[in-house]
Amino acid sequence: MKAVILAAGEGSRMRPLTYTRPKVMLPIANKPILEHLIIEAAAAGIKDFVFVVGYHDEQVREYFEDGKRWEVNIEYLTQRKSLGTADAVRGVEPLVEGSFLVINGDIIASRRDIKKLVVRQNNTMGIRQAEDSIGLGVVELKNGGILNICEKTDKPPSNMANTGLYLFKQDIFKAIEKTPKSVRGEYEITGSLQLMLEQGKKIDCQQIDYWLDCSYPWDLLTANEALMDRHKIHNLGKIEPNAVIQGDVSIGRDTIIRSGCYIVGPVVIGSNCDIGPNCYIRPFVSIGDNCRIGDAVEIKSSIIMRKTKIPHHSYIGDSVIGEGCNFGSGTKIANLRMDKKNVTISGMDTGKRKMGAIIGDGVQTGINASINVGSLIGNNSLIGPGALAGGIIMPGSRVF
Repeated sequence: MKAVILAAGEGSRMRPLTYTRPKVMLPIANKPILEHLIIEAAAAGIKDFVFVVGYHDEQVREYFEDGKRWEVNIEYLTQRKSLGTADAVRGVEPLVEGSFLVINGDIIASRRDIKKLVVRQNNTMGIRQAEDSIGLGVVELKNGGILNICEKTDKPPSNMANTGLYLFKQDIFKAIEKTPKSVRGEYEITGSLQLMLEQGKKIDCQQIDYWLDCSYPWDLLTANEALMDRHKIHNLGKIEPNAVIQGDVSIGRDTIIRSGCYIVGPVVIGSNCDIGPNCYIRPFVSIGDNCRIGDAVEIKSSIIMRKTKIPHHSYIGDSVIGEGCNFGSGTKIANLRMDKKNVTISGMDTGKRKMGAIIGDGVQTGINASINVGSLIGNNSLIGPGALAGGIIMPGSRVF
């Protein structure tokens, strides 16, 4: 059986982090979202994959190549225009036989759920009860089957969410051919399934026990915390005397942990990093390759992408920092409102009482710059010495 992975979209709700990469390549616990999914599917026995790619597809192709690193086989199909999920599935018809899986590339499922799905006899959708189903695709159920499918809405008729995990038979392609465009102007696979329901065909459902869906940038922090326990613990670097390492801490090749560092796991640090001296790295931090974390820096519950420098006397809490950023000495990111309420970004409740900033690639700060709680800063912005940055800051902005 083949698994078709839908990985063509940008993920506009993840901006600014997706201005320079597809959503599926955003790092969680120092691995792209898509890699976590491939590892789980491979562990469930899936060895043949078709990646449907589009936006910045070169990054997916260069990273995964033919799949040999994961002992799987990967084929690629390019979706040149973003015409929807049904259009993406339509293109794989010559590449699949019999039953096949279709999985959204921006979710993380478990090998146990995938194993249960592959043995189903009918077209099947993976579903999961959601605490808040606003903005999610949902289904209405009857007698153990799907009665109706509803795409994203502000007033969902149920709390049973579509997880983006499917098992399809060959008859899905006939339904796709008859699927009209949705109100969003796309050919959506849920529209094809709804058409089959209206024709009297049965669509089964399977309860999914484990599901991580990253819709917004702050969801990456939740997923990062959840996936830390899946990371293989190793030390391929050098730890100087008087550095303290507690708990599960992974250290990449040629990384140096300098004297006086205090690191409390779970923490994942990439290759060729220079950490310390005298910094404090708290739990649930992932640091990408070729990063510099300097003297008297404190970081907690954050994702630091590769080639970023946070040299000295700075505080980073509950934040996502893009690639190639360079923070001046004394840069501080606030992560708690003074009224202790949940942090909102662009008017949206993040659901987090502690939430710092989402910072795009190539952002630079001057000495003693301050970034307010819930800030979203676009790529290549400059935050000047002593400046206070807050709210939504567009790419290439100057804040002085």
